[in-house]
Amino acid sequence: MSSEQRQEAEKAGMDIIEIQKWIPHRYPFLLIDRVLEVVPDSHIVAIKNVSVNEEFFQGHFPQHPVMPGVLIIESMAQAAGVLARVSEPALVKDKTFYLVGVDGFKWKRQVVPGDTLQITMRSVKKRNPLWIMEGEVVVDGKIVASGTVTAAAA
Repeated sequence: MSSEQRQEAEKAGMDIIEIQKWIPHRYPFLLIDRVLEVVPDSHIVAIKNVSVNEEFFQGHFPQHPVMPGVLIIESMAQAAGVLARVSEPALVKDKTFYLVGVDGFKWKRQVVPGDTLQITMRSVKKRNPLWIMEGEVVVDGKIVASGTVTAAAA
């Protein structure tokens, strides 16, 4: 990505087509729908619209659908992956980010169909190939989950 494209992504955010250029995840495991803001080496704000049509609701739980906490972590990791790739596009061009650790996660409330997750991830430390980012997920102005993810580029 050229510096001009990088600046454009920073200003405009990203739609789902652009997100798919940055991370390899696809349906049914692509868990961010839009990037509202991304500032390389700093932070990213992304959203995930949760629909009753999500496949995981078939078994979690049919009579009381709740988004699994591990998928909330995964949505945070995917947003963090976009931030890392935008921050160092030449360095990680042919690499994939793998989640290698989570720390300090807390869940405050359940995520149910109709919720819109606002995912904010901040770069804490990077020492290639490791990237550490902390963040939180908010629904309707209330924190749903927070914690730190560590990913490695391989």
